[in-house]
Amino acid sequence: MTNLKVGIAGYGIVGKRRRMCIERNPHTKLVAVCDRSFEGNGVLSDGVRHYTDYRNLLQEKLDVLIVCLTNEVAAEVTIAGIEAGVHVFCEKPPGRNVEDIERVIRSEAKQPDCKLMYGFNHRYHDSVKDALKLIRSGELGGIINMRGVYGKSKLITFNQPDWRTRREIAGGGVLLDQGIHMVDLMRLFAGEFSEVYSFVSNSHWGYEVEDNAYALMRTDEGVVGMLNSSATQWRHRFNLDINMERGSLILGGLLSGTKSYGAETLTVAMVDHENDNGDPKEQLTRYNHDPSWEEEINRFVECIRNDQPIESGSSLDALNTMKLVYKIYYADSKWRKAYSISNPDESNQ
Repeated sequence: MTNLKVGIAGYGIVGKRRRMCIERNPHTKLVAVCDRSFEGNGVLSDGVRHYTDYRNLLQEKLDVLIVCLTNEVAAEVTIAGIEAGVHVFCEKPPGRNVEDIERVIRSEAKQPDCKLMYGFNHRYHDSVKDALKLIRSGELGGIINMRGVYGKSKLITFNQPDWRTRREIAGGGVLLDQGIHMVDLMRLFAGEFSEVYSFVSNSHWGYEVEDNAYALMRTDEGVVGMLNSSATQWRHRFNLDINMERGSLILGGLLSGTKSYGAETLTVAMVDHENDNGDPKEQLTRYNHDPSWEEEINRFVECIRNDQPIESGSSLDALNTMKLVYKIYYADSKWRKAYSISNPDESNQ
């Protein structure tokens, strides 16, 4: 198979980062990008063609389209790529709401030869992969509960555009933008949460999207998850405690481009109920490299080249994660009424 010809729709911070992943993969070649910031159509200094509109980008003979656009157009461009017969990788979230991802799935069903994957890169962090391996081994028994905090200090950070504060573009605030990663990991570890209670608030920053979401959730099997997704976490934080029958796992810190979430670690506690008296021995692993962005793209390319199904980050994963995000929104009756949030369990594909 010749190198896959790749186009990137959305050439901001994330688009440029995905470009680096494409350039390091021996089976892909970037041929064109598009972004509204370009003054017109043309060619970059390295020969990559650039456009201002994704429709022009799709006129290229692409094999793969990578979508790194704002939420209000992500589903539209993903569908356009699928309808053009192109494999599509789309960054999270898949759109502004559940209906967006449902529209994508209907389009995907009509093009079974096209691979579709969503960018939940936290799944590819080494600490997360090691934790998942331990959970699935059964060595520590079943999961009892999980407590997760994922927070930053503002809705707009590091001089990024302010579209994240505008409901008509973003669809939601910190929960949909950042907390969706923690929601996705909780689903990955524990399965689907069917019972959800929440408080959602925009009382601090005052935008029409949330700056805090607090959720209490339970699966049909009885696993309880507690979550705070926050834009008032002055010291940036990522932490997930997973308490199990014979021990616990603590995911602390996260390697990121900003380096503001601290060292990425996994702490494993093996419980001796007879002797440790609540102070078990612990083993801490510290990670010094983030392979997640590159490994995620490499896995997508492998699925294309070998005609393998997308098993992690599939459209079904995206749908179920979006549904859980919107269950959290819907569970707060005041938030539901204020922003006309519909019940995600009553949506139709």
